[in-house]
Amino acid sequence: MAIIGPTFEEMLHPEKMAPDVRRRALEMKTKDPNDPINLFNITWRDGSNGIYYFVMPKELTNVDANIVVLYGKDFPTGSHKVGAAYSVLIEKELFGEVDPAKHTLVWPSTGNYGIGGAYVGCRMGFDSIVVLPEGMSKERFQQIESYGARIIKTPGSESNVKEIYDETHRLRQDPKVRILNQFEVMGNYRFHYHVTGNTIVELADVLKKQGIGNGKIAAYCSAMGSAGTIAAGDRLKQVWHDHKIVGLEPVQCPTLYNNGYGTHDIQGIGDKHVTWIHNVMNQDAIMCLDDIECKKGLQVLTNPVGKETLVKRFNIAQETVEKMSTLFGISGVCNVLGAIKTARFYGFGPNDTIVTICTDNIDRYHSVMEEMSRAYGKVDEARATAYTHIFHDQKTDWIHEGTTEMRKQWHNLKYYTWVEQQGRTLEELNAQLDPTWWAKHQETVSEIDTRLKAARGKSL
Repeated sequence: MAIIGPTFEEMLHPEKMAPDVRRRALEMKTKDPNDPINLFNITWRDGSNGIYYFVMPKELTNVDANIVVLYGKDFPTGSHKVGAAYSVLIEKELFGEVDPAKHTLVWPSTGNYGIGGAYVGCRMGFDSIVVLPEGMSKERFQQIESYGARIIKTPGSESNVKEIYDETHRLRQDPKVRILNQFEVMGNYRFHYHVTGNTIVELADVLKKQGIGNGKIAAYCSAMGSAGTIAAGDRLKQVWHDHKIVGLEPVQCPTLYNNGYGTHDIQGIGDKHVTWIHNVMNQDAIMCLDDIECKKGLQVLTNPVGKETLVKRFNIAQETVEKMSTLFGISGVCNVLGAIKTARFYGFGPNDTIVTICTDNIDRYHSVMEEMSRAYGKVDEARATAYTHIFHDQKTDWIHEGTTEMRKQWHNLKYYTWVEQQGRTLEELNAQLDPTWWAKHQETVSEIDTRLKAARGKSL
């Protein structure tokens, strides 16, 4: 059976797909979201090739800089992490490392990557298992099962990744099992470097034509889970050499910030280790956000009383408020709060643009919002007003700049996970200090696309 699915270039520019494929994919997006043709809807662009983005209202951000989000809710599965899952799997299949007739795929995850793996793996004919902490939102488990994958629950919550590794090590003993580890497989990095990164490069010109910004992206903020998404910054820095890449993590689990650890509830980020695919030598700052503030921020954006308060007390247009209520999950709020800190820390003004990501949306967090109401009280106008000031009053605390010495410390933290626990060699680790190591992985995009076109043959 011929391998099908989009190339990196087609995910970046879906208009380059065969017209009939693009038409069928767009038709099935609503008619049958589980049809495998929806793999061709893995893109940051809509049916008219417009980018999925939203300009945050300054009445909420309370900074002069422009803060713009790319949002992932319109990808298959409702999160851009399906792109990373697809890229990881298609590369493995192209190089003959996995075969749907022989292998069971295991997707280690704290949420959206596992959902993406369940979707992609089952659409591509693979038996798939998602290894997920038991403390994640119930919506995540329901969605994984709806795509046809099995689930293994591990102890803990978001920051308990070692327990996931322990389980995947056990599963690996079965010769039929193949582990698709988002934390180390470079297909994840390549998707975001090429597809997300170049989408943002092109977005800069779109924004400038609308009178937003100066045609550059001053900074890119991303909280790290697998550290795939932040790879887009590597592409942006190649275009604008003064560009700032800002990593974000929870105050409750400040791993890069001060070699810290802990438990938190910004689902999808802050996994208590530095991932193999994270180019820390290219990062300009690490900033920490409070998980409770992120969840309260999501409440005010999605709760009916919160939305009403944003309109009446903060003069944000009703249409804008309604749009925001559909775009954000917890990590998306974290990313925007980080972008606000970035604007203040670097003194960015009205000509500067900061881009960040909304990974998923509220559909995965209704149960979390219910727990917040039980713990802190239902959202009324007073609480909504106070929660809005979480955005207004973000401080420039919990920040370390990426000095040469600090970057080396971040790099050294990889040793404990990847050399001591996961079997990488010291030579492999230190090779990442050389920028050409990353450049070679970036250049592999064209090889993957060539292989995929050949494998597809005349099937498309």
